Amino acid sequence: MPVGEICVREVAVADRAMTIQEAAQLMRQQHVGNVIVVDRLDGKSIPVGIVTDRDIVVSVVATKLDAAIFTVGDLAMQKLTTCQEDEGVLECIQKMRRKGIRRMPVVDREGKLAGIVTVDDVIQLLAEEMNGIGKLIAREQIWEAVHKR
Repeated sequence: MPVGEICVREVAVADRAMTIQEAAQLMRQQHVGNVIVVDRLDGKSIPVGIVTDRDIVVSVVATKLDAAIFTVGDLAMQKLTTCQEDEGVLECIQKMRRKGIRRMPVVDREGKLAGIVTVDDVIQLLAEEMNGIGKLIAREQIWEAVHKR
């Protein structure tokens, strides 16, 4: 299954110049735990970083930096890992595990932001698949009980 089928398409986005305070307000308004930092090129949003609520707490609040002065561009990871929307979910999981990341921007073939996939999305997919397997086992047992008397 392509990761594009499970990713969230509505993403909180910030330009590098957005302050940490504005980013935190955006996260609160959109009920999310991160913003994707983008550069806008020819009308396309190209992901260049990610800032999480944890990044803000650990790097700004805990160190008493001024969230109204520092920007998401100051805080965003320099080496962003993304996956293509047509990439398989298993490949994406493996990449997340190798990199030790819980959230990954999803891009289209042009590198434009298409969505985000999180560990939560993957767990939900796996839970649904496991539920389906459980139902299959139950149906098989019922079928066997009826037809193999």
